Amino acid sequence: METSNNFVCENTELTHGYRLKDHHYQCRYCPVTFAADEVYPQDGHFFTAEAMIRQHVAQVHHGALAALVAQPAGQLGVSSSQQTVLQLFAQGLSDTVIAQRLKVSPSTIRNYRFKFREKAQQAQQFLAAMTLLAMPDALIIPHDGAKMVDDRYAITPEERTKTLKSFMDADGRVTNWPSKEKRKLIILSEIFKGFDPQKNYSETAVNEILKQHVEDYVTVRRNLIEYGFLDRTADGRTYWVKASGPRI
Repeated sequence: METSNNFVCENTELTHGYRLKDHHYQCRYCPVTFAADEVYPQDGHFFTAEAMIRQHVAQVHHGALAALVAQPAGQLGVSSSQQTVLQLFAQGLSDTVIAQRLKVSPSTIRNYRFKFREKAQQAQQFLAAMTLLAMPDALIIPHDGAKMVDDRYAITPEERTKTLKSFMDADGRVTNWPSKEKRKLIILSEIFKGFDPQKNYSETAVNEILKQHVEDYVTVRRNLIEYGFLDRTADGRTYWVKASGPRI
């Protein structure tokens, strides 16, 4: 079952901190990638792409666990206080040490452990239910800063195909800019494919890419920023693909 496999792959990627996509090992927490068919010299030795990405996750993000618990609390499905405790657990600290730092009793920390185990069991059962439901995957996962997460992001492959056919021609130019937010997200996600996460872009370079698709490139450039596809410096001179942006 494809949906079941997707859940399994997603869990594996999260626990490893990286994924293999398009013949590249990609970090889950920043734009760093390594080509799977290349070897990389370092300190007089040669390393595979997977060895390099593992080293990257360990050195830059302090391991997959630290990277996971450093995500926004809402993304983890915990409160800010629970996230703080999770981060201290991830450091391997004892309940007594954690209790002293948080100025609570050790029994309070033990209760956190109990609640987390209970939450994990609930998550496993929910994941099993989702696997059996075989619900279609959403096209876009909202970026970290999204203030309103609603059905705009619940986009099926059928909706994507229909929208692209209705609003873009065979050359990838937008024939009519959609008014509905969901359709707008689909078009933005398609235009966004023209940006390389390994590059920085000047505003002029961004405009040139957008001009291939739309007349009103200024509005679309602003939309790409607002929806978290791109980020930029405060002066607007440099743009890049946002690492925590919508997953497509």
